[in-house]
Amino acid sequence: MFTPEGPTLRELAVQALSSVEHGYDLLAPKFDRTPFRTPEPLLDAVVRAAAPLGPFRTGLDICCGTGAGVAVLRRLCTERATGVDFSAGMLAVARATLPGLPDPDAPPGRSGSPAVDWVRADARALPFRDTFDLAVSFGAFGHFLPGERPVLFAQAYAALRPGGRFVFPVPAPPRVGSAAYWAMWGFDGAMRLRNLLRHPSFVMYYRTFRLPDVLDDLAGAGFTTALLPLPELGTRSDGSPRCVLVVATAAKP
Repeated sequence: MFTPEGPTLRELAVQALSSVEHGYDLLAPKFDRTPFRTPEPLLDAVVRAAAPLGPFRTGLDICCGTGAGVAVLRRLCTERATGVDFSAGMLAVARATLPGLPDPDAPPGRSGSPAVDWVRADARALPFRDTFDLAVSFGAFGHFLPGERPVLFAQAYAALRPGGRFVFPVPAPPRVGSAAYWAMWGFDGAMRLRNLLRHPSFVMYYRTFRLPDVLDDLAGAGFTTALLPLPELGTRSDGSPRCVLVVATAAKP
């Protein structure tokens, strides 16, 4: 699962015994060489599904990490892409990877190379109001407890202009009894035990982000929602998609 250039077992252990913020500061230099980075096929699928929902001038990647989602926004937005994260280490890697210079040769109004901004902030207290046409997030929701989702979604809602879209992929849950199912149970169980025994907590759970609950929380924040299948990522044995794109629209007056 890890390349030779990725983190060692000792480095992963130190990260897991740290807080979420400090753990990602430590992991940041090698994060893109781990399986935790969102894979390119998923990013490409989101771009293809989200593009017809536009046009978008400005976009926000919530919990941007090393910038994979900001790269998506640069393909979808015409003017500016902003990444926000609370890990200074992850933002430093993102800045080095995507320096944020606009393409001087891109025609006006075309999504050649929009400018990029990086902002250090907690996703539960975003410093934006009615600013963006599009918001995305990839692989970060496990870092928020279910009780924190209403605040997180309310912040995304506030950051969007009226009619703005908040989109993110959600994979189908693994089949009960499968290896992936038991691996997920085992990981979450290990994290719960770790957090009982050591503080500060490292919040990362896979089984707490249930799609029906997520849709209820989005509605509570003021969004109207729809689901788009991502067929290029495959289907399950019953014909349902392995992954869907949640499209939440900020239904502001």
